[in-house]
Amino acid sequence: MAFEFHKDKDTYIKWQYENAKNYVIPFIERQLPITKRMRVMEIGCAEGGVLKAFTDKGCFGFGVELQDSRLKIAEKVFEEELKLGSVQLMSKNVYDMDLEKDIDEKFDLIILKDVIEHIYDQDQFLAYIKDFLKPKGYIFFGFPPWQMPFGGHQQLVNSKLLSKLPYYHLLPMSLYKWLLKAGGESPEKIEGMVEIKETGISIERFEKLNKKNGYSIPLKQFYLVNPIYKYKFNLQPRNQNSLLGAIPYLRNYWTSCVYYLVRKES
Repeated sequence: MAFEFHKDKDTYIKWQYENAKNYVIPFIERQLPITKRMRVMEIGCAEGGVLKAFTDKGCFGFGVELQDSRLKIAEKVFEEELKLGSVQLMSKNVYDMDLEKDIDEKFDLIILKDVIEHIYDQDQFLAYIKDFLKPKGYIFFGFPPWQMPFGGHQQLVNSKLLSKLPYYHLLPMSLYKWLLKAGGESPEKIEGMVEIKETGISIERFEKLNKKNGYSIPLKQFYLVNPIYKYKFNLQPRNQNSLLGAIPYLRNYWTSCVYYLVRKES
């Protein structure tokens, strides 16, 4: 990986926790107060840094993660909560979950932080997870619009040059693969980057799919500088200019991150 902090799990977990505590939760609470015993599910919880910020406020946390190795770390993060029964962790594809067997009660809030842009058939996914919510339940989404300078997650490649080169993920697929191969990336890494290219999502597509699947959007925030960059690169978060953020399609190219809180309506 191009950036060492991706390998330092303790630092990564701390940054995810601080970002959730200082930015994600305050954003959500503009619409939905986070209260004790609120049921919060995180899909793609990784090592648990984001979910930990909610359980520290007294919420019941339910984390789902595909990668066993990451969930093992989350088990250490939530060691005390697991003993108390205030957290449940599950290594499973969310599509394989049984609502009656795996979940005792539906959720007030579902968290998808940097996840939706990795999911195939986002239309199907949005329809599916509605059943996990209580009536009028909410979902938080945080993701980079696909067309933004590093929407292809270039920071994950091994090449120092390619990890810092913006916008090349927008190249035609054949040229994109050629560039990654020329940069010395392994077949496995190229496959992973291609998957991201195939699932990237724009602001307009995201909003259209939410409307189609019966969600309203009571709250959204566009960032010129992603809040997580404060921890990764020592850059202060900056909201996107409201005028620039209102220009359809073009806004994807200069917005590094979007936060949405959507509500189940039907």
